[in-house]
Amino acid sequence: MSILEGNKTLTLIGAGTMGEAILRGILRAGKLGPSQVFASDLRADALVDLGKRHSIRTTTDNLEAARAATVVLVCVKPHQVGAVLNTDAMREALSGKVVISIAAGVRLQQLAHWLPASALIRAMPNTPALIGEGMTALSRGKGTNDAAMAFALDLFGSVGRSAEIDEAQMDVVTALSGSGPAFAFLVIESLADGAVKMGLRRELAISMAAQMLQGSARMVLQTGVHPAVLKDQVTTPGGCTIAGLSKMEEGGVRHALASGVEEAARAASKLGQG
Repeated sequence: MSILEGNKTLTLIGAGTMGEAILRGILRAGKLGPSQVFASDLRADALVDLGKRHSIRTTTDNLEAARAATVVLVCVKPHQVGAVLNTDAMREALSGKVVISIAAGVRLQQLAHWLPASALIRAMPNTPALIGEGMTALSRGKGTNDAAMAFALDLFGSVGRSAEIDEAQMDVVTALSGSGPAFAFLVIESLADGAVKMGLRRELAISMAAQMLQGSARMVLQTGVHPAVLKDQVTTPGGCTIAGLSKMEEGGVRHALASGVEEAARAASKLGQG
């Protein structure tokens, strides 16, 4: 049974790009109907457009939206979370309710300090959620039951894949999954540059590199075969693939990518802690 069954409401506090991406996925997948969604934001003009696009209720009053909610999805910037949640009125409005925060770096301990009587979940989605191909990791706080967690996983599953992790892993997940699209875009751009250097039109080179990366990623996900095994299947003795791989290894591509994730994880550990 859904925790939003009947006339209960999902409220989005913060209706920016990621908030709307999640909203669009929820509605597209039929997880909720427009009448079950309420969105708040300080930008009145943006709310008008959002309401028209999705036929949902909107308000510039976060407290009004919180009071109407069964589950709240907090989609404001990390530095804004405390100001939004850390008031007596908001604590009362969200008491006993499920609160899911997507604010990078804002820890469950901080959320629990602001909202001691709420069931808390911390989520880290990524930008491919905008096209329904996201990856979201979620961690539950104390007192968050299986039903609430299952709902949250299903919610983010509407914009891609979702998985529950221990919060201790959230910094590395932020680096790998949250920052990862930027790393992938750099790889696509670099591969395309090599093709352009060898005479391919840039537009075609980017399209082919992106499709190749998408297809390769889907092979990993759909087959469950280790990437090293799939790589070896493409690499024939004395062929052009091993020649290219050797040159990339010579340039330290493997070390550079792994080190990039490590450094991003260190930086992620400091987010939301100012």
